[in-house]
Amino acid sequence: MKQPYITLGIETSCDETGAAVYHQEKGLLSNALFSQIDLHKKFGGVVPEVASRSQLEKITPIVRSALELANVSLDEINVIAVTNKPGLPGSLLVGLCFAKAIAFARGTKLIGINHLEGHAFSAFLDHDIPFPHLCITASGGHTSLYLVRGLGAYTVLGQTIDDAAGEAFDKVAKLLELPYPGGPEIEKRAGMVDFEDFFSYPRANPHSIDFSFSGLKTAVLYDLVKQGAYDMKSKTLLNKDDAFKNRVASSLLVCIADIFIQKLRMALKAHPEMKAVTFVGGVACNKYIRERLKTFCKERGLPLFIPAPQFCTDNGAMVAFVGNYKAIQGKFSTLELDILK
Repeated sequence: MKQPYITLGIETSCDETGAAVYHQEKGLLSNALFSQIDLHKKFGGVVPEVASRSQLEKITPIVRSALELANVSLDEINVIAVTNKPGLPGSLLVGLCFAKAIAFARGTKLIGINHLEGHAFSAFLDHDIPFPHLCITASGGHTSLYLVRGLGAYTVLGQTIDDAAGEAFDKVAKLLELPYPGGPEIEKRAGMVDFEDFFSYPRANPHSIDFSFSGLKTAVLYDLVKQGAYDMKSKTLLNKDDAFKNRVASSLLVCIADIFIQKLRMALKAHPEMKAVTFVGGVACNKYIRERLKTFCKERGLPLFIPAPQFCTDNGAMVAFVGNYKAIQGKFSTLELDILK
């Protein structure tokens, strides 16, 4: 009798070190994570060298923790799934070299995982989702809209042509001298003024299904300058009034939610056969955007599926899940697997 696949998933694409164990028959057995947010706060963003050094320090204890939590030994692992793209090269190399070393030493099957595919199917970790459906992935590095027809079967309908949604939150937060990461702080301040749109920032190209948040970030900057709230030469915020910051944060958040709905509306018009919508990635932790999307989907009779918060940010569980179905499909990699290919 063929043994079920027991997959160790490893995620080191950016500033989180994640590992998880997924059993083909029993589902997710463990999910261990170390987040580097506190390491990067003083820089106002992720520093690649700091990120990769932390990955080196944490990869062994995090993998050990995932195995212990799952009550599984390394001898029982018969598949190792590891993120090999996209991401920070240094961080990716830590996870890939670690995974390849184990696979070589123990003769374990290896599978390279696209980080974005991990996010796209992360909602399956705690939901049963029908096909076909639309999936919005939104994080600090990527924002995309997919048409998903099956496990591993998806088509990119639209994607960011410049900055991602999470990056827009972080960069505007930095302009306003707010803490990193920007998303949670922007939402908190927007809630203080009841999520109103005070400044009507541009909603991007209404004729394109692709995303663009660089222009939105620039529009916020120029509006701050126009209002005399920001000095371009010294790169200094002049209006440090909290009430003003709250209004800017609220306007930005409402605008980004509107853009997501705009793109969803376009996709549903072109593909009316969709049975559901999923919203995944770190930005999916934003409660305001979640509620806006819920309302939009409910009006159209579509269920909206969002992963639990621990599966929204980068994590090993989503890598292990994708690795499991790729193993079932026989889609294994060789030891020549490299990053960013």
